[in-house]
Amino acid sequence: MKTIDMTDAVWQRVLSLREGERGEDDEAAMALYGPIAGASGRVVIAQVGQSLDGRIATPSGDAMDVSGPDGLAHLHRCRALVDAVIVGVNTVTADNPRLSVRLVDGPSPVRVVIDCNGALSGDEGLFHDGGAPVIVVMSAAAPEKGLPNAETIRLQSSGKGLATGAILDALAARGLHRVLVEGGARTIARFVEERQVDRLHVAISPLIIGAGPSGINLPPVARLADALRPPAAVYNLGSDVLFDCALSDRQG
Repeated sequence: MKTIDMTDAVWQRVLSLREGERGEDDEAAMALYGPIAGASGRVVIAQVGQSLDGRIATPSGDAMDVSGPDGLAHLHRCRALVDAVIVGVNTVTADNPRLSVRLVDGPSPVRVVIDCNGALSGDEGLFHDGGAPVIVVMSAAAPEKGLPNAETIRLQSSGKGLATGAILDALAARGLHRVLVEGGARTIARFVEERQVDRLHVAISPLIIGAGPSGINLPPVARLADALRPPAAVYNLGSDVLFDCALSDRQG
């Protein structure tokens, strides 16, 4: 297990990778964050923060403090290193997230909400907080509505909803190549199932919830031999332990 000792100087070197500067590959921080910050093409990261028993919230939906302070700082670092962060509509309506980088130095990413059927009202906080730009991705068949301070992208949907590859292509056309898929569990599962995720970050906090939704919900397999077993590096973040799983060999 590698230990992340994130000082201000190390973080500034990580941030500089976004501008094409070279970092020191022998440091744990560079090994973890370098593939994101230094990517020159498309790179997709999915992030899950969960308890020891694989839960992301209680049965009633309380997800506050599932991740410890260092797990949250890691999530905010990932946001600062990407061009866009993606969440599903249920995450917005349940958690009212700001999707900013309040805990670290760095730029806030464009905020992308997948709202296939046009459920958002326009009253949600991210449309009015004066933060980073907002893009809402909808089905072409969704009802027309004006969402304040946001761009709307309309895509053709299939019986399973919007294709994740089409969403990423639409973002790439707008210069958004480094992407973080943050939640919720169904959204992350769709990107993983459709093989669009390059690296999956699972941050585990020493917390036992006992029941509630799990962080990753993929179609069941009959045998463990058929389960995903990605190469993984393990990092000690401090309050949380992070598994950095390589789901593809695509390089940025």
